[in-house]
Amino acid sequence: MYRDPVESLEPLHRVPAATRTLRVGMIGIGTVGRGTFRVLARNQADIAARAGRAIELVIVAARNLARAADIVGPGVPLTDDAMHVATHPDVDVLVEVAGGTGAARDWVLAAIAHGKHVVTANKALLAVHGTEIFAAAREKGVVVAYEGAVAVSIPIIKALREGLAANRIEWVAGIINGTTNFILSKMRDEGLDFAAALAQAQALGYAEADPSFDIEGIDAAHKLSLLAANAFGMPLRFDDAQVEGITALQGVDVACAEQLGYRIKLLGVARRQAAGVELRVQPALVPADHLMAHVNGSMNAVMVKSDAAGLTMYYGAGAGSEQTASAVIADLVDVARLDGVAAAQHVPHLGVHAHATNALAVLPRAAVVTAHYLRVPVAAVSHIQAVSACLAEQRVPVRQVALAAEKPGVGPQVLVLTGPVAQGTLDLAVHALQAQADVVGPVVSLRVEALEG
Repeated sequence: MYRDPVESLEPLHRVPAATRTLRVGMIGIGTVGRGTFRVLARNQADIAARAGRAIELVIVAARNLARAADIVGPGVPLTDDAMHVATHPDVDVLVEVAGGTGAARDWVLAAIAHGKHVVTANKALLAVHGTEIFAAAREKGVVVAYEGAVAVSIPIIKALREGLAANRIEWVAGIINGTTNFILSKMRDEGLDFAAALAQAQALGYAEADPSFDIEGIDAAHKLSLLAANAFGMPLRFDDAQVEGITALQGVDVACAEQLGYRIKLLGVARRQAAGVELRVQPALVPADHLMAHVNGSMNAVMVKSDAAGLTMYYGAGAGSEQTASAVIADLVDVARLDGVAAAQHVPHLGVHAHATNALAVLPRAAVVTAHYLRVPVAAVSHIQAVSACLAEQRVPVRQVALAAEKPGVGPQVLVLTGPVAQGTLDLAVHALQAQADVVGPVVSLRVEALEG
């Protein structure tokens, strides 16, 4: 039964901890908050059965109180003071779904300082301030849970921290931004250029009016930093990630990739090497018959290669109100099960306990070794030999050379698939190609990812 949070809760404290309602304060009642409220209400009995006790939303902070009241009705008190919710004595766990990295940091740290657990879907907050937030939570013995921050409907954080806990993880790679995947799918399926595909994504609500975080790869890099930390037991290293978005991608390259038997996807890749970890987001060619190539629209997918489990793949919606709510409430269920559990026995925030964190180096861009795709505009088709000769001189291994299919208004294009080569070497080769008199336009290079088990 609803209890106003301003009432004294002394009688509740006489109830055994395992049966006492978990009292939730939420900041934000937008897309994710609205979904969380709806799913909590609709599936209340099932959630309580799994959590071992009821989970009740007891107060909500919102900027627009009238709109919030339309969503939650008269049963839940509202306030426009988010800090009031973060520090309220009658709140056991703070759900932060407002977003941002400034005020949200202050709310989360205040909640932790007051001994509250935190659940958030805010990947930017954790990528930027996670080290500080997790350290504060360890000191207070509380949990910061964030399954909804990465590939929302896919329980990938739990898979890395718990399901694959026995494994040494070799790499994690995924399509972890639904907006860019929608755009790339439209460019391939309908032959749209980037601007037209982006406009369609905005019209359908997949992209924001300012889509920079998505199309520049920043959102994917936030998520990748969390995945890498959980996969390898390393600190959060968002600032060291190599990030390239899709804004420069041309429709001709999407078509040429298809001609060669590949599809272009924006991938986040974290790979453990002897000298450190590759941590990168970039558009890359994936074999057309690979499962990852068939992840279309706004869907997400993550692949994990580990020594014991082998290759595993996780697929699901990467955005959505109730899809994100599913992950947020799963975290609340985990928190509800914690009464009586010593802080030392909590699942570590980043997969390993703090004393065991491995300060792995992030490899510089020039040291990353992959295969590559090159598109070289030439003055005449006969210049294909000059392209091959230049690459041989630069010691770039070549697997395939072909001419692009003719397209109206597009001159001859030499297409090259290289073998594995360090990015630094490839960059020098592109520079040498660009200096050739036979090359009549910018040389385009993209990585090729086999994603093999």
